Amino acid sequence: MSVDTPRRIVLLRHAKADWPQVSDHDRPLADRGRMDAPVAGHKLADTGITFDLALCSTATRTRETWKLAVQELPRRPRTVYEERLYEATLGDLLALLNETPDEVNDLLVIGHNPSMHAAADALAGSGERDAMARMTKSGFPTASFAVVGFTGSWKSVEHGVGKLLDYWAPHD
Repeated sequence: MSVDTPRRIVLLRHAKADWPQVSDHDRPLADRGRMDAPVAGHKLADTGITFDLALCSTATRTRETWKLAVQELPRRPRTVYEERLYEATLGDLLALLNETPDEVNDLLVIGHNPSMHAAADALAGSGERDAMARMTKSGFPTASFAVVGFTGSWKSVEHGVGKLLDYWAPHD
């Protein structure tokens, strides 16, 4: 792979979760989350991105979001359930991105806030004006996603390396 290889990172926040008497890690999706996750999957399919790899938090709400969203994609990517995405800091998330194999051009990350929003903000040194405005206005609600493009190796992913190409949120 060339250092000029174009790549995309899509950061998807899990859909709306319920608050039953279980541990935070085991919280399932709420009814609204079960409705929003397939819509998010459909919008992901509309981007035309064919994901090479999906990294999904091990939390119940992220796994349920992915299970519903992936059914809307034209092709299911290889999926890795990654414990480190649960309660990940921005630094943790950047370290995970840096570990991505260079055979991967398009990566989907299904995780949690505040790390999904923080990563989109941190990685996007620039962006499409409309996408930046929508992301700033909405604040990265559940089931939203950001598409960040960059060029180079995954080992080079750091603050400001990318461009916000697209942003979508349900109920906007």
